[in-house]
Amino acid sequence: MPEGHTLHRLARQHDDWFAGERVRVTSPQGKFAGPHLVDGAVFERGWAWGKHLFHDYDTGQSVHVHLGLFGRFFTHDVPPPEPRDTCRMRVASGGHVIDLVGATACEVLGPDEVTAVLDRLGPDPLRPDADPDKAWAALQRRRVGIGRALMDQAVLAGVGNVFRAEVLYVHGLHPEFPANEVPRATWDSMWETLVEWLRYGVRYGRIVTTDPAEIGRPKSRMRRDQRVHVYKRDHCRECGSDIRRWDLAGRWAYACESCQPRPC
Repeated sequence: MPEGHTLHRLARQHDDWFAGERVRVTSPQGKFAGPHLVDGAVFERGWAWGKHLFHDYDTGQSVHVHLGLFGRFFTHDVPPPEPRDTCRMRVASGGHVIDLVGATACEVLGPDEVTAVLDRLGPDPLRPDADPDKAWAALQRRRVGIGRALMDQAVLAGVGNVFRAEVLYVHGLHPEFPANEVPRATWDSMWETLVEWLRYGVRYGRIVTTDPAEIGRPKSRMRRDQRVHVYKRDHCRECGSDIRRWDLAGRWAYACESCQPRPC
């Protein structure tokens, strides 16, 4: 599933391409029920909150997209090819065309409905108005392991499996360590780490959590397996121990249980 930086990157791209443009919005597949509500309207802005993408229109309505596990945007030059059978939504202007396929959600919402979506989400570290104190307060109400809590979008919006595995490793926390027992200083440091990593992801379109000085090459030249500490790795980069992988609430968790001791 795409993590928060991917949605912010898409939002910026769509904003650059379409903001101020009168666009065509269609549903070639026919499973997006509301394209007629915004078709021909002016695209005002694209923005994201966590894993949710929004296109605002001058009608006062917004298209809300959640990519889920399989959603993806395809971009085309003008004139574009015929849309594939699975195209849920096509947005087109005079210079750019995007096709959405496989998304979990694609719907037209009014302002109150957008607010209802946001009210279900925790702070997004990529947003300038994000409040780490709100996420901290939510963690204090969770007795589950920190690994489960970080994936709860009501606690923290935008963090997915890769960032979860990596931030817990870097800060020495086992995914099963109780969320409400994480020290405040540790949480503040985790937040700063996530902000740094997510911003890099938005800028460059990839996740890098390792130190170039330790890898021996700049981030731009790292191989995929050099960009992470534990995620989908067999052995810990630091100590060489086996990486444990297990199902944690329906998602794979990764940990080096030498560097991240299991809670007693």
